[in-house]
Amino acid sequence: MRFTAISASNSRDERKLESVAIINSLRRGTVPRSGLSRLAVGLGTEEKVITSQLNFVAANHADCKFVRGEYGSGKTFLISRAVELARSQKFATSHVVISPDTPLHKLQTVYAKICSGISTNTEEHALKSIIDTWIYGIEDRLISTGIDENDEKLAELTAKEIEAVLTRVSGISSGLAAALRTYYTANNKGDFATAQSAIGWISGDTTVGRSFKSQAGVKGGVTEADALLFLKGIVYVITQAGYSGLLVTFDEVETAQAFGRPQREKGYINLRQIVDMIDKNELSNCFFLFAGTPAFFDSSKGIRSLPPLYDRIGIIADDGFSNPMQTQIVLKKFDVEKLQEVSRKVMEIYAEAYGEVDKTRVSPRFVKSMIEKVTNRFGGRVDVVPRLYLREFVDVLDKCALYPNFTPIDKYAFTPETSQETLNNEEKAVMEVSW
Repeated sequence: MRFTAISASNSRDERKLESVAIINSLRRGTVPRSGLSRLAVGLGTEEKVITSQLNFVAANHADCKFVRGEYGSGKTFLISRAVELARSQKFATSHVVISPDTPLHKLQTVYAKICSGISTNTEEHALKSIIDTWIYGIEDRLISTGIDENDEKLAELTAKEIEAVLTRVSGISSGLAAALRTYYTANNKGDFATAQSAIGWISGDTTVGRSFKSQAGVKGGVTEADALLFLKGIVYVITQAGYSGLLVTFDEVETAQAFGRPQREKGYINLRQIVDMIDKNELSNCFFLFAGTPAFFDSSKGIRSLPPLYDRIGIIADDGFSNPMQTQIVLKKFDVEKLQEVSRKVMEIYAEAYGEVDKTRVSPRFVKSMIEKVTNRFGGRVDVVPRLYLREFVDVLDKCALYPNFTPIDKYAFTPETSQETLNNEEKAVMEVSW
């Protein structure tokens, strides 16, 4: 009973800390790192589809999904929720924001970004840790058979098992296998500088010097031509370390449209290559999730400009019944009902973090009035305001907790005269986004 009580206490403490972290994120206007299921509204079907795909990928398959939605529809939230779902199924994850520094048309750069961002439930930048887990797992398994950890045979047998895996990796990329072998050997000798260089080279670091390359017997580095093969090899090592696979999320893929035509086309060709490799199951245990605006899918500078890609990931015409089982998940814009529901959830989380909310001051009527007041600044566009609204809503909850005489309705009583003239600089910037 005592252990049960301690466990329950720890669980409550963790829940409270998670609640505080969620509220802190909302204060900053960012998507919380965990506990997203407590905020999610209207995403039950999409979550089931993504969970089903993760199960499929964990069974040595590959898959992809494209999330399509306007600004404010919750694309970033959904892919963050997908990360949470993946980690609950023991996937490693990596998040890439497509940008001028990490464009779709440079696969080597994308690969390096994926490697640098690989994370697990317990660690960020976890590639080295995952490789170590794979190696230590072999050693632990051998020790469990009765071999003493100080026995010289342990290193010999471990090396033999590592070579068995590296033979498979070599069939994917001989350079990756050579670098992994060098990493293991250097670690055993206590040569941590060489081991670190090996991790850098494996991760696509272009600054690794000649001495390491000579020692490992490799030339150059990860190139555009072999970046996806290297990724395939990395994912294989990830599964050997006991993980289900790798989820890679890509946000703001519409940024690809900002480049000149040759770069755009190269980026879309790279995307088509990934989709084709997935169809052939050449990236087993890997799940790619891309998020972008409708323009990325439909405009003349979007993927429509590459018909073979558009044909692969296009959607059936909307008939009023969304089908997230298609290659694209189409997110609807935020509406008043969703914002009211999120407000209720935030109040529950706030109560777990800091204590009960005064529902006489923050009543359903007040919430409705506040939503009307905030959205009216943006011409009634509810889809524009979720992030800004939630920041203000948490501010109201804070002030109600701090000041007994604070009456929020005084500030948020709805008046139709409110106009864009009252916007601050951040709010004006939101309105200047091209929708």
